Amino acid sequence: MQICLILINDPKCVVSKVLKGLIFALQGHQDAFYVADLGDIKQKHWRFMKELPRVKPFYAVKCNSTNEVLQMLATLGTGFDCASMGEIDMVLRMGVPAADIVYANPCKQVSHIKYAAAHGVCKMTFDCEAELFKIAAFHPKAEMILRIATDDRDAWCALSSKYGALVEQCEDLLKTAKNLNIQVIGVSFHTGSGCKNTHSFCKAIEDARKVFEIGKKLGYQMRLLDIGGGFSGNSEFRPTFEEFADVIRQSLNQYFPNNKEVEIISEPGRYYVESAFTVALNIITKKEVYEKDGNSRRKFSYILNDGVYGTFLDFYLVKEKQKLKPLLGKVCDQKLFPSNLWGPTCTNVDKLVNEFYLPELETGDWVIFPNMGAYSISMSTTFNGFPQPKVYFVLKSPSGIQIKTVDVQCKKGET
Repeated sequence: MQICLILINDPKCVVSKVLKGLIFALQGHQDAFYVADLGDIKQKHWRFMKELPRVKPFYAVKCNSTNEVLQMLATLGTGFDCASMGEIDMVLRMGVPAADIVYANPCKQVSHIKYAAAHGVCKMTFDCEAELFKIAAFHPKAEMILRIATDDRDAWCALSSKYGALVEQCEDLLKTAKNLNIQVIGVSFHTGSGCKNTHSFCKAIEDARKVFEIGKKLGYQMRLLDIGGGFSGNSEFRPTFEEFADVIRQSLNQYFPNNKEVEIISEPGRYYVESAFTVALNIITKKEVYEKDGNSRRKFSYILNDGVYGTFLDFYLVKEKQKLKPLLGKVCDQKLFPSNLWGPTCTNVDKLVNEFYLPELETGDWVIFPNMGAYSISMSTTFNGFPQPKVYFVLKSPSGIQIKTVDVQCKKGET
């Protein structure tokens, strides 16, 4: 993947202007590309700290692992939520202390546990007995965090269908840990990615308090609460982050009154990067579709140069509705036609949008998708030989406009 850094000294310059400038500058080179606003990530961090001052964010590396994003967040002082040896290695190589990493995967491969132990990464989650036996054998100094299930039925990704112990199971799990001489330091939960119910946090925090008390009765020093992530970074998402934060603050004050005995962390990923990235796709082919039933309405199919095997895999899996914004002279008051948007690969699965009403577009026009920073780059493939889009990182700088381009040959999962 190619990484570019654009430094801008104009405080009024916005991503849309950068997009238009790049499209005109790249005439004849119509590959898909991202524009990523690092300033947006910085603003999200200060917003998080303002709304949840008691909570330290541990950024979910899986969401977007581009080096520039990780470096920005490390500079801001976040911790990191890692799910594998590869993610732990990526973060450690940036100089992040092992103490600022939580290995938040309840089910871990033994070789990855050994790697964490060898590099001093001790905080890690579990939700079953099998994991405790592995930890006892391969990382006896680990500081374990018991993950509990939540009511996440209102989320896009209901993670409790896969991870999390029921509160009723927790005492037996903690007793097993005690018998194995494993240190348990706290409780974690996740209300699901794209959670739409603020009160999911109320019950989850209440349940965490119950498990804390069980742990204390068994002699554990319960000192860490991990409230997970899943907050949207899209300004149009409802409930807003502020509404979630208000409920979380109230619940924390009720069940975990402000004191220095319990450290509270979170695992935001989507929240930090979703709105920071915008992707521009080029229409490589326009087709007028004629329906067999003799319907005379005009209908179009457009083939774009990125799709569900690339940037939009999460979109395909989660069925999340994307926001479309046609660019370059196609205004919304023109007549609209039912349109299908397809990716470039040779499969019929590679379909981004079905029957979406758009003005008539042409081959060579650009279609813009905002809010594409989460689970896009990190999940994309090069199926059929189509490359991952170049990323142009934008950062406002008092020194003037500079553009730095770096060609990076990536292995899978790297940037």
